[in-house]
Amino acid sequence: MGILNVTPDSFYDGGEYNSEASLLRQTEKMLKDGADFIDVGGYSSRPGAADVSEEEEMERVLKAITAILRNFPAALVSIDSFRSKVAEAAINAGACIINDISGGNLDPGMFDTVARLKVPYILMHMRGDPRNMKNLTEYGNLIRELIDHFHERIFRLRQLDVKDIIIDPGFGFAKTIEQNFNLLHNLDKLSILGKPMLVGLSRKSMVWKTLQVDPADALNGTTSLNTMALLKGADILRVHDVREAREVIKLFMSLQVNVG
Repeated sequence: MGILNVTPDSFYDGGEYNSEASLLRQTEKMLKDGADFIDVGGYSSRPGAADVSEEEEMERVLKAITAILRNFPAALVSIDSFRSKVAEAAINAGACIINDISGGNLDPGMFDTVARLKVPYILMHMRGDPRNMKNLTEYGNLIRELIDHFHERIFRLRQLDVKDIIIDPGFGFAKTIEQNFNLLHNLDKLSILGKPMLVGLSRKSMVWKTLQVDPADALNGTTSLNTMALLKGADILRVHDVREAREVIKLFMSLQVNVG
């Protein structure tokens, strides 16, 4: 899954793809590099990010999705939003997946919207919102609490007859660097949920702060952690750098085929 942020303030690529020409160039590059999905977001989820109105977010993502599908009609676009109205408008514009960082916690209408639209739903774990999540990192047992959280959310979605659910453990969302590494080490335990798992580690602070580099220099570290995530059961990698992630996947799949 290739990340396409149409925001001025995302932590790594903020402001780079705010024009139609630049977002189309990046979309074309990601598709050529092997992206299966293009994930369009109009609201920065970096820690401490400023709030964006629903109208502004909707304007950003609809312009992007319309331009992408006009130029690349076969592209599979996901909408990265926790707002049900934005998600629904994006689906109506041609997106086919809803990627909700809040797992339904920030919009009580999201689960009903997903059920009505009958589209795949990416259910992420997060506490609070991007403005306060870094202060909400107290856990008794992180892995057990994530599993309990997902069990409850998946049950609610099943009650609404939502069938296509992908889980995302939410690296960097209401989790310290130490907790992120604990989560990665125990990622395989989330297989008990029986759902495909998306992992987003791309250039996050657990990489660049640990290596004491800038996010721009965190590609090698990202590749290393993506490899570990695949070995621990990740099914989808959400990344800024598609070609490198595709190479990781190709090598990982070759390893699986040739084991024994």
